[in-house]
Amino acid sequence: MSGVKITLKIATSLDSRIALADGTSQWITSSGSRAKAHELRAAHDAVLVGIGTVLADDPLLTARTVPLPKTQPVRIIADSHGRTPRSSRLVQSISSGRVVVATNGQPQDILAASGVDIWRCGNGIRVDVKELVRRAEAEGITSILLEGGGTLAASFIRADLVHEIAWFRAPILIGGDGLPALGSLGLSDLGAASRWRAVATERIGDDVFDTYVRA
Repeated sequence: MSGVKITLKIATSLDSRIALADGTSQWITSSGSRAKAHELRAAHDAVLVGIGTVLADDPLLTARTVPLPKTQPVRIIADSHGRTPRSSRLVQSISSGRVVVATNGQPQDILAASGVDIWRCGNGIRVDVKELVRRAEAEGITSILLEGGGTLAASFIRADLVHEIAWFRAPILIGGDGLPALGSLGLSDLGAASRWRAVATERIGDDVFDTYVRA
């Protein structure tokens, strides 16, 4: 594993769905769980999401704790084809903290001109997540909170880069047409599945917050 600690944060229904079929996800978990998630952001050097999350939710990805942290985490977007809108809240809030777009090598002059840092991480269809983590480590980042979505989360699991899982579960059921917490892992043998050990459980109102580490 990398020297950068990767925590995968997941917020789901009881049946492990992160959104309705149309992408609606606000809000599955409670305000208490969301406050805890902001504490997790504040405790990490960087927060990472995929471009799908940016286009669907237009998040800020800042840590809005009380009091606010002295330094906001670096906000990283895995965006192979440079689809991050200049009008997005992330790009428009660069004064609040550094924003990075990790791409697969395509020029991103327009985003760079907006003040976004560009990391070129591979030349394939998707961003090379191992190269992304190596670049983060070279930049002095020691911990990343990976907030999804499901495709990016699965990429990190497949690459054996995740050290810890922070899983918020709300007492609702969405059903099989909802979006899953993880994309395909390509497993053909249960023996190859990564195994995890629960190390902490916390009740946050009606939600449950579990922490897992590799078994």
